[in-house]
Order: sequence, then structure tokens, then C-alpha cells
Amino acid sequence: MELNRYIDHTLLSPRATEREILKLCQEAITYDFYSVCVNSCYVSMAKEALKNSRVKVCTVVGFPLGAMSTEAKVFEAKNAVDQGASEIDMVLNIGYLKSQNYVAVLKDIADVKRSIGLTPLKVILEISELSKNEIVRACEICLDANVEFVKTSTGFSKSGATLTAVKIMKKSVRGHIKIKASGGIRDYETAIKYLDHGADRIGASAGVAMMNEKSSKAS
Repeated sequence: MELNRYIDHTLLSPRATEREILKLCQEAITYDFYSVCVNSCYVSMAKEALKNSRVKVCTVVGFPLGAMSTEAKVFEAKNAVDQGASEIDMVLNIGYLKSQNYVAVLKDIADVKRSIGLTPLKVILEISELSKNEIVRACEICLDANVEFVKTSTGFSKSGATLTAVKIMKKSVRGHIKIKASGGIRDYETAIKYLDHGADRIGASAGVAMMNEKSSKAS
């Protein structure tokens, strides 16, 4: 398994500088990661830095709370695609879900998906804030919205991905949607374990460390 091609090499800190974003892009090229995941203000910079590589640009929408208006999320998503984003990771409206206002949750996701057309949309559930039943319901709504991925976490809540949540998500989407595990995945063995349990993509800021760890094990 070539782990590098499953990794969204991520830097979403509000303190991230332009130099750090360029370094992230160079690392992604060096290790041939699937994408870089950056805040939307850096999409055009990342796109330019990656123009001679096959590394894609992923960005976040409604991040990290998910509580912005649907109209704001739609604008942010469309603008990011116009700037060069190849994938969008949007945060689900957790308050709507907990209110059992499932129509509003669906509209929030579906409107963003409609606005970006064929561009893949990943919906961040923020599993640390949800019960098992809420994770299942969120996955069912994502199925209805025809998104490409459900994602575990923003990395900005009280905890990140868990194998238990990935298993629940995998069972709930019944093979129709891919799974992105993100949040707290910091070493090679853990990343492989998530892929073995059904994840299709890994979001991590420790991608370089993972690849170096793999190389040291092989030598």
C-alpha cells in the first residue's frame, strides 16, 4: 500500500504563514501526496506552487464550526473552486443536526454540493460532538446529498478520528460514499490501521513524519 497517495497533507492553523504553505506544497511534491489541505485564503498560492505536479489542492468551508449560513458556505465553496481548489471539505451544521432539523442539514450540504458541481465534496461530521445515532443520521443525509466523502473531524474539537467512528460511518454509507479519517493521526502504523478499517483518505499534518517512519522501518 502506497500510503503517500492516501494523504491530504494538511496545514489549517490560523497562524500558518505563506512560507509555511509553500513548504507544505514542496513537501507534498517531494512525497507525492494526494493533496494539500489549506485554508481558502491560500488556495491560489498553493495552486501556483503545485502547478507542475499531480498534487491536488483541497480547502475547507464553514471551518471549523460549521455554523455559518448556507449562503456563506456556498460562496466560500464556489470562490475556492474558482481560485483552483480541486476538493472541498465542508463542516456539517452540528446545531441543526442536534435540533433534529434534518431538512436544514440536508439543504446546507446539498446547496454547497450543487454550487460546485463535479468538484468532490467531503462533509466533516465532527464525530467528537455526535452520538452513534447522530453519526449514522449524518451519513444518511450525506447519502441523500450525493457527496463524495464523509470525514471524521476538523482537528479543532476535543478529539479527532476514532476507529469505532470509521466503522460506523463505513457501515452507514454502504459503499456509496468514501471515508476520510482526520484528526490525531500522527504515525504510519495508525494511518495504515485506519485504511485497513475502511478509510479511503487520511487527513494529517504529520505526513512527512509518517513517510520517514516508513522508510526507517524498511531500512
